[in-house]
Amino acid sequence: MRPRAVLALALGLVLLLTGCGEPGKTPSQAGAPPSASAVPTPTPKPKPRPSPSRTTPPKPKLRPLPKTLPAGLHRTSGDRGVALTFDDGPDPRYTPQILDQLRAAHVTATFCLVGKQAKRYPQLVARIVREGHQLCNHSWRHDINLGRRPLAEIRADLVRTNQAIRAAAPRAPITWFRQPGGRWTAEELIVARQLGLRPLHWSVDPQDWEHPPAKTIIKRVTAATHHGSIVLMHDAGGDRTQTMAACRRLIPDLKRRYGISRLR
Repeated sequence: MRPRAVLALALGLVLLLTGCGEPGKTPSQAGAPPSASAVPTPTPKPKPRPSPSRTTPPKPKLRPLPKTLPAGLHRTSGDRGVALTFDDGPDPRYTPQILDQLRAAHVTATFCLVGKQAKRYPQLVARIVREGHQLCNHSWRHDINLGRRPLAEIRADLVRTNQAIRAAAPRAPITWFRQPGGRWTAEELIVARQLGLRPLHWSVDPQDWEHPPAKTIIKRVTAATHHGSIVLMHDAGGDRTQTMAACRRLIPDLKRRYGISRLR
């Protein structure tokens, strides 16, 4: 046998014995499962950045409500007569009814006006002034927690309400301020006085805001009223049908027994 043929035969036997069945791999790699290091690692996707959100600063905490009413509240009419006060208006259904009753009895009252209502019904504010009644600021939206808020918020609320009232009755004096619900604070009295408003409370509350029958309203007012009382009732803020009915008897009766006076 020729030398070249012998060499080729020998090389073929070596390749067969080593089991090199796949070109380009060593014997230890041929037929072996791929190692973990040989598996490509997937590239993690970048997490989306959260878009910045508009956050409003937290509202200041409300001051605690005092356990007792502050000193300096106006609780009497100022003379022997009874003062009538009507809260939460003006209202297009009930305020005209009360005005008609007061005019028929030839007496006046004090109307504690909510700013939003005054802005909505300026013609009723004008009528209240035209018929000789007194005006009282009763906050912009009947905020029972107004006195517990920061002084700047209290001032802004009262100023805004005054502006709405004066837009309807530019030359009418706004003498009084009544805190909704009677939830007074000393801070509120400071702001009211700075604005030239006197703090108006009450001495007779028949709780007509709970919609009791007219007979109950009459009974409560009659039992609690005396010379110099300030009577609290409502001409807005809900169904005041029973209050209207009660006033048809109360107004002439209080006038006869005590006289009805303007606040002093």
